[in-house]
Amino acid sequence: MHVTVDVKGEDTYELDLEAVAGAAADADATGGPVADPTPTYADLLREVELSPHEVSVLVDGRPVPEDQPVESDHVTVLRLIKGG
Repeated sequence: MHVTVDVKGEDTYELDLEAVAGAAADADATGGPVADPTPTYADLLREVELSPHEVSVLVDGRPVPEDQPVESDHVTVLRLIKGG
C-alpha cells in the first residue's frame, strides 16, 4: 500500500508501506524478529526525517497516536515548531 504524507506548508511524500516496514525492521535494536511488521505513524515520520516530538499526525483531520499502525493512505503532518 502506498501512503501520501503531506507535511503542511512543505513537501508531500509518497511512501511504500512495505519499504517502511523493512526500514523499521532494520532499525530494531534487539536483532530479533519484529513482533508486528505493520509500520506505525512514527515509522512514517522517521522516513520523512521528522520527530514525533515536533509534529502532530492527522488522519481525516483528527490526531492519531504515533505508535498506532498505519491504516490510512493519506496522512497530514503539522509542524508544531518551525523556524529559527
